[in-house]
Amino acid sequence: MQDADKVFLEYVVKALVDNPDDVKINRVVDEMGVLITLTVNPADMGKIIGRMGNTAKAIRTLLRIIGMKNNARVNLKINEPEGGTGGMRTEPRHDSYPTSSPTMKTVDEAMEELKGI
Repeated sequence: MQDADKVFLEYVVKALVDNPDDVKINRVVDEMGVLITLTVNPADMGKIIGRMGNTAKAIRTLLRIIGMKNNARVNLKINEPEGGTGGMRTEPRHDSYPTSSPTMKTVDEAMEELKGI
């Protein structure tokens, strides 16, 4: 099967996203190998990229394995939606970690508490 990589990618991506009808996959073969370009709904980008890019890395790894099986070099390009920040957050997250809390202790307080145990 010539397009096994494209079929695999479509199956995985559509299972991950909330808008499977917006998934578009373009496959181009040249002297460098196979380039698969993926476009998804902007709301689904986080699901495809994953934390620290781990989901995208895993998908790329599996596509390379499929490519090796078919003696082809397969690369995945994920198109950034218009208005995207290129992975850079434009405003700080306020929900990540609280900066102060009545239950939080300083390092010195925690060390003193541990010494007493």
